[in-house]
Amino acid sequence: MKLLLTSGGVTNPSIHSALVQLLGKPITECHALVVPTAQWGHPMCGPASVRGLVAAEPTWRHFTGLGWASLGVLELTALPTIGAERWVPWVREADVLLVDGGDAAYLCHWMRESGLADLLPSLPDLVWVGVSAGSMVMTPRIGRDFVKWPSAPDDRTLGVVDFSIFPHLEAFPTNTLADAERWAADIGVPAYAIDEQTAIKVVDGSAEVVSEGQWTKFGSR
Repeated sequence: MKLLLTSGGVTNPSIHSALVQLLGKPITECHALVVPTAQWGHPMCGPASVRGLVAAEPTWRHFTGLGWASLGVLELTALPTIGAERWVPWVREADVLLVDGGDAAYLCHWMRESGLADLLPSLPDLVWVGVSAGSMVMTPRIGRDFVKWPSAPDDRTLGVVDFSIFPHLEAFPTNTLADAERWAADIGVPAYAIDEQTAIKVVDGSAEVVSEGQWTKFGSR
């Protein structure tokens, strides 16, 4: 898969250009599925925020509100009960998955339970655009401070990429560069701290930072 791992979405022209390059055609010609699942696992999210995401309200103008040809919803918690013969074609027909933030451990659990994690390697042309937890779920670990779901066994996630991500750099009082440095010291893999104006584009395992903001790399890869 082609990955665009962001903190806050497609927030500037550089990230927008990277997304169009990954899609291979204009956004207005692309069919998207939005995955709100991670929101249910985070105490700061709920019905109102999920509705705003799906309805592409102004807060989500950099994500679901980009002007997609179509926008459908893929709720991972429902998939195990309806059968792969129904939902797998929906994913195969999509150009892009828009995977929102929330709790990455909860999202990881449902990606595995639903079967989506197993399906992804067979979709080389699909573009994955993550916001916050939707990006972090692709990493090996997220760090204990980012786990809010009480049932999470640990902070391990899918490990599709070989680096970890500290999102929302300087956006919150607990997301300072000093906080990121302490987080990176315990994470055990190369890592990036990225702000809302930064994304990491990954194609064929090669990562490239796309930024009009602030970011820091920890470790080597």
